Amino acid sequence: MDERKIIGFKKDEFAIKEYIKESLGKGKVSKVNISYTPIGEKITVSTHKPGLVIGRKGERIEELTRVLKTRFKLENPHIEIDEIKKPEFDAQLMADEIALGLERLGPLKFKVLAYRTLQKIMNAGALGTEIRLHGKLPSARAKQWRFAQGYIKKTGDAAKVVDRAQSRAETRPGTVGVRVAILSPDAKLIDRINIDESMISKLKLNSVEEEIEKPKKKTRKKTEKKVENDKE
Repeated sequence: MDERKIIGFKKDEFAIKEYIKESLGKGKVSKVNISYTPIGEKITVSTHKPGLVIGRKGERIEELTRVLKTRFKLENPHIEIDEIKKPEFDAQLMADEIALGLERLGPLKFKVLAYRTLQKIMNAGALGTEIRLHGKLPSARAKQWRFAQGYIKKTGDAAKVVDRAQSRAETRPGTVGVRVAILSPDAKLIDRINIDESMISKLKLNSVEEEIEKPKKKTRKKTEKKVENDKE
């Protein structure tokens, strides 16, 4: 019985997230997080366009809260907006951007859209980017296209740092799947060594100390030989 309750609870939570994304529009919302407090339900919407999500005088937020109360039977939903300052490093926003471009321009322009998005992400300062497109591009048979640049971790604990997302474009020939992986410059990598000015100064000091110690050893040997010769 408990398992059924948990599954039903997760299904309702997923339905709430999908409804918020669909109502606000594709390409505007990256993530929707729901946390439960004693006061009520706290819903955090991550977006790079907070003005469009909130609406005039908070009209859209009021509509969403009303629907969440009536349709999904939430007691006291409280919606908060989390602004994304660098949308180029958000994989979901970039995947939705490619999907919207395919729906608007058609699947024949898939290379232009993919390379444009790839350069946009890399010019913003990302360490690596990978874009994968699956579908009828451009032939009648489904194919897979890969566009990549930079450095991307795919296995191990370091792969958890990579931001991954997927989207879907509905075109005339059929559905096209979009997958995007981005490694932002702020990501902490285990095998990455940062050489700054302090480290360079330490290396210089160590090299100078080694050079000073070398001639001292030679002089000691020479003095020992001189002492032995004097004794003889």
